[in-house]
Order: sequence, then C-alpha cells, then structure tokens
Amino acid sequence: MAVTKIKPIKSTLSKALDYIQNPEKTDEKMLVSSFGCSYETADIEFAFTISQALDKGNNIAHHLIQSFEPGEADFEKAHEIGKQLADAVTKGQHEYVLTTHIDKGHVHNHIIFCAVNFVDHHKYISNRRSYYGIRNVSDRLCRENGLSVVVPEKGRKGKSYIEYQAERAGTSWKGKLKLAVDSIIPQVADFEELLSHLQAAGYEIKRGKYISCRAPEQERFTRLKTLGAEYTEEAIKARIAGTKNHTVKAPKQDRGGVSLLIDIENSIKAQQSAGYEHWAKIHNLKQAARTMNFLTEHGIDQYKDLTAKITEISEESEQAASELKLAEKRLSDMAVLIKNISTYQKTKSVYVASRKAKDLGKYRVEHESNLILHEAATKALKESGITKLPNIAALKTEYAKLQAQKESLYTDYEKLKKKVKEYGIIKKNIDSLLQKESPNKEHLTARE
Repeated sequence: MAVTKIKPIKSTLSKALDYIQNPEKTDEKMLVSSFGCSYETADIEFAFTISQALDKGNNIAHHLIQSFEPGEADFEKAHEIGKQLADAVTKGQHEYVLTTHIDKGHVHNHIIFCAVNFVDHHKYISNRRSYYGIRNVSDRLCRENGLSVVVPEKGRKGKSYIEYQAERAGTSWKGKLKLAVDSIIPQVADFEELLSHLQAAGYEIKRGKYISCRAPEQERFTRLKTLGAEYTEEAIKARIAGTKNHTVKAPKQDRGGVSLLIDIENSIKAQQSAGYEHWAKIHNLKQAARTMNFLTEHGIDQYKDLTAKITEISEESEQAASELKLAEKRLSDMAVLIKNISTYQKTKSVYVASRKAKDLGKYRVEHESNLILHEAATKALKESGITKLPNIAALKTEYAKLQAQKESLYTDYEKLKKKVKEYGIIKKNIDSLLQKESPNKEHLTARE
C-alpha cells in the first residue's frame, strides 16, 4: 500500500533538498538518487533550468511523498518503486532527486523535481487531474510489486500516510466524527435529531451554508460534506429516511461494446434491489449475444483458437511495451545529453575566463553558480563517454524524430492493450456461459 501526496516548493529549495538527503534518514545517502542533475548541486541546476523558462511562475519545484505500509516493502524495493514513479511523472524531462527514508516506522520516498522541464522549458502543471494521474501510477506499481493499494472514498483528496493511518485507526477528528454520525443515524428520525445527538455527545454545531461540527479540544470545525459523499446533508437525510442504503443505481448502459457478464446469484446489489436484478438479466442477455457475435465476426469457433489468439495478442502487446520502454529510455538519455551540452556551452566562457583570472578566489565567488554548473556538465559528459561534443542542432532533430516514433509506438501499444482487455472479457464470458470446467469442452457453438 502506498499513500501519495504532492506539494509545491516556492522557496527554501536547498533546505528541502538537505532535509530529504539527511544521511541519518537515508542510510548515509545510500538511498539517494538523481536524474538529469547531481543531487549535490540540484538546487543550482534547478535554478538554471528555471531561468530559461518564459513563464517562471511561483513554484521552483514540487515535492512528492510516497509512503508504504510497514513491512510491505524493503528499502531497496521502495527506492526502485520511487524511481519508477519519478520517471513516469517527469517523463525524462525534469531534473529530480529521489530519497528513501528509513528512520520511521514506515518506509517512504521523497521526490523533489524541478517545476520547469529542461527540454522545452515549460512548467509542470500540478492540479487535481495530475495528482490522480500520479496516484494511479503509484497504485499500478504497487500492484505489480505485490503491495496492497488504498481504495479511496469517492470525492476524497489525497492524504499523507499519517492522516491515512489516523483515519483508519479512528483517531483522527474526521474519523471520529464519521463513526459518531454512523452510530447515530439508526437511532434518529430526522437530520435535526441527529444534530441534537451530536451536541449531546459533546460536538459543537455551526450552521450556515454547510453544517460544521467541532469536538471538544478540536481546534477547527469540520464540515460534514468533507467526510465523503455519504456524509453530505442530503446523503445523511436519505440514509436516515432509509432510502440511501436500499437504492442501488444500475451501471451505465454500454454503447455496443462487450462487457463482462454479471454473476447475479452472488451479486449483493441484486440481493438489495429487484430493479438491479432485472437490469442485470437483460444486460447478460445482451452481452451473451455480443460475445457470440464477436466470435463469429473473428472466425473463432474453437476454444483453443480463442486461447491461441489471446496468447498471440498478449505477446504482441508485451513486445510493443518493450519497444516503447526502449524508446522512452533513449529519449530520456538524449534529453539529458542535450541539456548537459547546452549547459556546458553556455557556461564555457565563464570557465575559460576563470583560467585567466588574476584573483581566482574572488572570481569563483562572483561566478560560483556558473562554474559549478560547468563542472557538473563536464563531469556528466565524461561519465557518458563523450569525448567530442555532438552537434546540438542535429541532436534536437533526432530527438524530435524519436519523440514522434515514441508517440506512434504508444498509439499501437494502447490499441493492443485494449485488444487484450477485450479478448479477456470474451474469454471470461465464454467460461461463464459454458460453465467451463475442463479444457476438453472445446467447441463453442455446440454448448452455446
């Protein structure tokens, strides 16, 4: 299980970097990594990248925290997952520093990445959509590594690990208020009576556009609607009236695609709502027909042909994914190379002048940042095995072509991934329709 949280850094970047790199927290910096920069000089390199942006904005970096359930991930695994998350978020275009802290009861990653990318110097847009994108990637990585995943309540924003644990344990103010509301609802006849019970339990009630409650010793009021979709005034009234728990909405009607058959017998919703059961029966009839039509259209009438086709497209999908990862790695490496060459060239004159300076100490103080940048770029180029600088214009042209190739690969991969999912649904439907128990029941149309 990983809980994610992201916040902007508007100042004191060096302090934030020092904090996350604390040797006592990172096994003497053994769990410190960086991309596109050196972690020792990240603040200077971030500033140089931001200086080239047309719209610099207020943010100089973003601080992403990823926390794991105690005992679920060891230090190295957590660090590797953090690197995969950082690479996915920054797309090989933002400098970042990644550290894994091991001094607390739970292992957690800190990722600080530059607010401006070093490819075209555009700002990273941090909003609700980008946050949920980060959380989805983190959840996927957890599943791939056998870790549990938090299933957030509808309408809830991300929370820190401490907030998550407190709410799960029922020790947060919100957690306690939810428990109080849940326990009172079966005892009352209307919303006003519920508020009276909350007051009797010690809660202070504040009326207004939204109802807010405050427990004894709690500093701030908590709006009921911030507890989740089930705790708005309207939802609580519906729960009291007995309609909320018994009204089950049928899923949205599909538009011609094949979707999974519903196990009506074991469906809790079907047991709660006769309307849902009726909808599910009609849905299953439609999906059975669409499943058989799909098989006919694709010339499949043997079960072994279906499984063979699934194996074939799965292999194609894996191959496309491999090629896509390779293209992304090449793009990432090329972007860093272009950045280092550009930095080297832009700071070379300052370095050359330092060789001729009469008072080198004074000169270094006056031009410290540029000299550090030049030394960092020189070191990175040497480590890359570059002995003669490539033409940066030619590299940028090659980068643009590779970017277009990557987009094409991504389109192909998405189509194959969709196909794999579609055939997976078909197979599950066939297994359900035929009540398949052994591989000997091969002919589809006979049993159908």
